[in-house]
Amino acid sequence: MQDNLTPYALVADDDPLLRMDASDILQEAGFRVHEAAGYDDAVSILKEAGASIQLLFTDVQMPPGQMNGFHLARHCARDWPDIKILVASGQIKPGPGDMPDGAVFVSKPFSSKVIHDRLQELLPDGQKPEPLLKMAHRSTRS
Repeated sequence: MQDNLTPYALVADDDPLLRMDASDILQEAGFRVHEAAGYDDAVSILKEAGASIQLLFTDVQMPPGQMNGFHLARHCARDWPDIKILVASGQIKPGPGDMPDGAVFVSKPFSSKVIHDRLQELLPDGQKPEPLLKMAHRSTRS
């Protein structure tokens, strides 16, 4: 069940199947998800709903002619500093200055467990959705 307390995440990836997979993983962790097909769509969503978004999950590569995911991560960190940022890529690794402070990088392909583990690191307990908190308690007991 999702209510007004359920946090939002924004997934930005130009590949519809990968965007859907990332969205499913975040929904499993307890987020409601906005989806963007690229930098421009993501910035529009951030401008409209940034105050309610807790997490940005972005791929590095974006459609031709648009800024990449590193640009999006830095833009988000500058204009919406409370949003946590997770950056993913299967081809490009971050170099110096690519990622904003506090952002986390994950290589593709990734599993839901890898993403959930990164979310555990990235989000303080008070900001974790209930399903993610329950996952953390299960893994510490096993």
